[in-house]
Amino acid sequence: MVIFDCDGTLVDSERIANEVFAALITSEGLPTSFEQCVARYMGRSASSCFAEIERELGHPLRADMAEERTRRLNERLVAELVAVPSMADVLTGLAAEGVPVCVASSSTPEEIAFRLDRTGLTDFFDGKLFSATMVANGKPAPDIFLFAAEKLGARPESCAVVEDSPIGVAAGRAAGMRVVGFADLVAPDTLRAAGADLVVTDAADLPGALGF
Repeated sequence: MVIFDCDGTLVDSERIANEVFAALITSEGLPTSFEQCVARYMGRSASSCFAEIERELGHPLRADMAEERTRRLNERLVAELVAVPSMADVLTGLAAEGVPVCVASSSTPEEIAFRLDRTGLTDFFDGKLFSATMVANGKPAPDIFLFAAEKLGARPESCAVVEDSPIGVAAGRAAGMRVVGFADLVAPDTLRAAGADLVVTDAADLPGALGF
């Protein structure tokens, strides 16, 4: 089974998300560049990011912070979101080979469904969508990957994870799964250092890296 991250792996959303989040954090009094946002928060659940920001600020964020982030992000995603180039072809090929696939993401179930629907990838996954909100600990803990494997009756050692963030790579390794890094916003060497078995920079190379 191949377990895909969503943001930045299936859909080209990470650049948009980090631009939005960096601007929002900065407006709250914690100046944060796009590059800093990628390094600190990419791949993590929003709740864990907000908790860290509150610790740095020394006070709670305003009550509507999560809603404001979602509103700003969705405005951009509706206008700009596309699938990662070649990803539909990759998923079509895996389906033709009979390879089971699912999604395991730090995003909420609603966010995952929205992104897949906007990019035309929904049907590839037949409802097999798993969110960090379904487990006790988000990435880099292995919980979400182990949960997905358990629910779909797959042994961890028989699963491959495709991830674009060091935190996601670390989670896949901790789950005892093979990990293929997809390097877009993060340098290939950074994903290798996090534990990726192989790294590709073009989604078209994923089938070969996965052994299909």
